[in-house]
Amino acid sequence: MFELHQISKAYPLGGDLIEVLHGVSMEIKPGKLVAIVGPSGSGKSTLLNLIGTLDTPDDGRLLFDGRDIGKLSPSARASFRADNLGFIFQFFNLLPGLTARQNVELAAAIGHRDRHYSRQRAGELLELVGLGDKVDAPARNLSGGQMQRVAIARALVNEPRLILADEPTGNLDQRNAAGVLQLLREQASGDRAVAMVTHDRELAERFADEIVTLVDGRIEEMAAGGQNGKRGFRLVSNLASLIGR
Repeated sequence: MFELHQISKAYPLGGDLIEVLHGVSMEIKPGKLVAIVGPSGSGKSTLLNLIGTLDTPDDGRLLFDGRDIGKLSPSARASFRADNLGFIFQFFNLLPGLTARQNVELAAAIGHRDRHYSRQRAGELLELVGLGDKVDAPARNLSGGQMQRVAIARALVNEPRLILADEPTGNLDQRNAAGVLQLLREQASGDRAVAMVTHDRELAERFADEIVTLVDGRIEEMAAGGQNGKRGFRLVSNLASLIGR
C-alpha cells in the first residue's frame, strides 16, 4: 500500500540545517498495524507527518499504491488525504462544543460525503466503538478514553485506506490505552492498514504486526510484533464488516 524509499528530511534551525530523517525505507502493507517506536527526538512524528502528506520529503520517494505522492501540490495532497487517510491525534482535537456525533459528521462534511449517509454512519461507528449512549453528549463532557474513541470513529467515517495515529494513548491510563489499541488493531484488516507512533513499546509489542524502531532519524530495527496479534483479541461485534464496506 505505502512505500517509503530512502526518505530524508531536514529543517532549518537558526543558521543551521538539522537533519531529522536519514534515508528511511519501509513498507506499510494492507491488513497490518505498524508501530513506530523510538526515543524522543528520533524522528517518529516527522516520519508520520511525511506518510500523512502533511509535509514533503527533501529526498526519496513516497508511493501509495505505486503512485508517487511525495511531490504533489498542496491542493492535490489535501485531496489525497481526504480520499485515503484518517488521522487520530494524541490530544483528540475534538470541538468541545459539538456532540460526539457532530464531531464525526464534521469530518464527513470535509470529505464531501452525503449528509444523510454521514449522520447514519457516524451513529453506527459510535455505537460500534462503545459510545452508542453518548452520541448526543458534548465532547467536553466525555472522558479521555471516550474522546479518543470518538476520534477513532471520526478517522473511520470517510472509509480511509490508511489510518495514522500519533501517540493515540499518550493521555490515557493503561486500561483505556489497551482498549484504544484493541480498536486500532481491529481496523487493520482487508485493504486497510494502520501506522501508529507510540512511546509505549510494551503495548506496541502486544498489538502491532510490525514494529519499526527509529534512532537518530534512522531505522535501527524492523521486527514482528508480539504473539497476540489479531487472533488474541475479540473483535467488536460487526465492526470489521462495517468498516470493510
